Amino acid sequence: MRQSGKRKFELRYFSRDDAGSVVVEFAVLAIPFSLLVFAILESCISFAGNQLLMNATDEVARELRTGQVRVRDLDKDEKKNIAFVRGKVCEKIEIIVSKGCPGLLVDLKSYSTFTEAADARIKFKNDDVDDSDFGAELGKSGTINQLRTFYRWPVMTDILRQSMSNIKGGKTLHYASVTWRNELFDD
Repeated sequence: MRQSGKRKFELRYFSRDDAGSVVVEFAVLAIPFSLLVFAILESCISFAGNQLLMNATDEVARELRTGQVRVRDLDKDEKKNIAFVRGKVCEKIEIIVSKGCPGLLVDLKSYSTFTEAADARIKFKNDDVDDSDFGAELGKSGTINQLRTFYRWPVMTDILRQSMSNIKGGKTLHYASVTWRNELFDD
C-alpha cells in the first residue's frame, strides 16, 4: 500500500513540476523550425541553380551571337548540333548539377522577326516539357535567333517535394531564354 501512495505522490509532483516544459516546448517547435530551415535552404539552392542556368545561357548565346560558334561549325545532323549546344551549356552548369546534366534540354532556333521569336511557347505533355520540336538551328550573320534552356531541377527534401515541384518526378522546371540578332560576321 505504501508504494501506491508513493506513486500518487510522484505523479502529482511530476505534474506540478515545470522543469521539463522547456524540453516539451522545444520538441513542439523543432519540427516547424526544421521545416522552415529546409525550405529556405532548398529555395536558395534552387535559385542559385536557376541563376547559373541563366548565366550559362547568356554566355553560350554570346558565343553564338558574336560568331565564335558559326553555322559552318555545326554539323548537318540536328542531333549532333543539339548535343553540341547542350554540351556548351552543360560545361558551364556542371559545378552545381549532376555530371552530364541529365535534366538539361536546349532549343536553338532562327526566326524572321522578333515578334515571331516572342511567340515561341513552352509546350507541356504529361506534366513535363514537350521537347519533340526542339532543335539546334543557328541562323547566319544578321539573323534573329533564340536559345532556350530548360533544366529539370530535383527537389532534394522529401517533405517539400510535393509543394515545390511543378513537373513530374518531383522536380522543378528551371528556364532561361535569350533572343538576339547575330552580329555581322563572315559566314
